[in-house]
Amino acid sequence: MQKFKIALAQIECKQTDKESNLEKISKATANAKKQGAKLVIFPELALTGYVVKDEIYELAERIPGPTTDSIAKLAKKTGTNIVFGMPELGEKAQGTLYNAAVLVGPKGYIGKYRKMYLPTHSVFEEKRYFRPGYQPATLKTELGHLGLIICYDLFFPEVSRLTRLGGAQLIVCISASPAIRRTFFETLIAARAIENSAFIAYVNLAGIEDGLQFWGGSRLVGPQGKILAKADYDKEDLVIGEVDYADLRPIEAFIPTLRDLRPELFDKLKEAAETF
Repeated sequence: MQKFKIALAQIECKQTDKESNLEKISKATANAKKQGAKLVIFPELALTGYVVKDEIYELAERIPGPTTDSIAKLAKKTGTNIVFGMPELGEKAQGTLYNAAVLVGPKGYIGKYRKMYLPTHSVFEEKRYFRPGYQPATLKTELGHLGLIICYDLFFPEVSRLTRLGGAQLIVCISASPAIRRTFFETLIAARAIENSAFIAYVNLAGIEDGLQFWGGSRLVGPQGKILAKADYDKEDLVIGEVDYADLRPIEAFIPTLRDLRPELFDKLKEAAETF
């Protein structure tokens, strides 16, 4: 599909209450469907809330599993593709968890991505709970090739670049960014779109969890860095944007960043990072 509408479903989550959050996901998806959306995107850890601390071990599930099956039924019922965040229980060890983004469609589970970069500084303690992922995710769908990344991954251009080189025309970034990081994210979202000649759909959490305020501000950004749709700050919102892959070709010709890549520099980057 060359041209389609997407919904940025910026929600507030009820901490540890999967049932309540699933109900909110269901209502938002139905609303997005009424507005013609083919893709509905929810924030990082939308299933559980972001600040759940040690309860994360009881909340995590296998992927695919009960929650992915439930949301796949919702996707089938509404004829939409849905991206959402949840804690994943590893296949081989009960204590191994991942911060995951999941994509399901009308035909069922499509794929997942495990967050590569886990912030563990200031108010963040993700490495205490999660194991980092190691593989980029570019997934083939009826809406083209969709890439998945999560929040802090935006600070590391190699993640988006690998996703784009895997064929992603639209990079979906789900996030739980607090207000203190707003300026950084607003700059980086545009940068990742421009440098990769790709659409980026950024969907952030809203609301307050244990005193931590999430700034919302979800947006769809085009390959030229222009904001095509934008949600409100600091509160729940659902906005619709449109992706047209035909817009990629003139941008790729005008600013040919992918053509001008120098792969040999990645070897030097590896060497420099190892001795930094």
